[in-house]
Amino acid sequence: MRIEPFSLERWMTTWETEVQYDLAESGIQPISVNELGRLTGEQDRIASLLDEPLLYSEATGTIELRNLIAGLYSNTGPENVLVTTGAIEANFLLFNNLLVQGDEVVVVDPCYQQLASVPKALGCEVKHWTLRADNEFRYDLDELQQLVSPRTRMIVVNSPHNPTGSILSQDEMNRVYEIAESVGAWVMSDEAYRWLTLPGQPESAKPARELGESGLSVSTLSKPFGLPGLRLGWLVGPEDVVRQCWWFRDYVSLSPGYLNDRLAQIVLRNRESLMDRTRQIASGNLELVEQWIREREGLIDWVRPRGGLLGLLSYRMDVPSSELADSLARDASVMLAPGSAFGNEHHLRIGFGANPEKFREGLEVAGQYIERVASERGVR
Repeated sequence: MRIEPFSLERWMTTWETEVQYDLAESGIQPISVNELGRLTGEQDRIASLLDEPLLYSEATGTIELRNLIAGLYSNTGPENVLVTTGAIEANFLLFNNLLVQGDEVVVVDPCYQQLASVPKALGCEVKHWTLRADNEFRYDLDELQQLVSPRTRMIVVNSPHNPTGSILSQDEMNRVYEIAESVGAWVMSDEAYRWLTLPGQPESAKPARELGESGLSVSTLSKPFGLPGLRLGWLVGPEDVVRQCWWFRDYVSLSPGYLNDRLAQIVLRNRESLMDRTRQIASGNLELVEQWIREREGLIDWVRPRGGLLGLLSYRMDVPSSELADSLARDASVMLAPGSAFGNEHHLRIGFGANPEKFREGLEVAGQYIERVASERGVR
């Protein structure tokens, strides 16, 4: 497979260890293993793991973990679950096992680049289902209907959405599934931000897995629980699809990490207590962003996210987003991801899951820097 460079990840890698304020991070503020123990009351179980030998773990994930994951979905058993190295491996496995050269794939746009680049590298024709700012980044189901054809093999959705924070309602998700079924396509749903509803907003649709056998759900511990370092995700789907992905994974990462699997069990047994922390941080930081934008009316704006931890800031300066993002990181030590990495020029992606105090400081530094650039370069 020949694949194009991953623009966002290359940019993130350039700056994420260099800056003081990372406002581009896509997940909630990470926690330590000790903090995981305190938040869940499972200090003794975590301590006991230090005495266990670091064996290879079961290739599909332990039955204990797969049972816990299966319990997050209706009509699902452990045979429908494959534990993976993050959601990114789950997506990769599904694409490689369900798509062949010449298939059509409809992908929501903008998107996390992997969701379009991997099908493209496999020789698929990728059609973009575009969310537009002038429509408040809402999903246009009529446009989706026009995009699909008898050659459509998969529709790829993401709700809550990276990078806009848009969501699919249950009625909208039902229609996505109906459209897919009408042409014999899969619905692959990247649900990395599941459970992350925002104050005053409706809940996102239930997982694609719960809509029927053509629904495939992918999720992760990274974004909602602040545990990206565990590198643990999963895919949920029909047993034969899970088996195919498992066999393919033998050539890639073989199995989850032993400790990762055991710690993930602790996380999912105590999901609600961890999500309380996540929602508190996200809602408080969201208010900070809203106030920060109001103070810069006419210079910065956004479509308020309806779910997740991300939003796209628009700015009224004739400065390319890659240039502005690089200069912010280099000169102000603040990361805001360039909109060009998502095909949205004159935008910056912001994540509002960071430590609240650092987030407040970073916003202030970023605001002052952007105001200075605007005074030098002018406002459109």
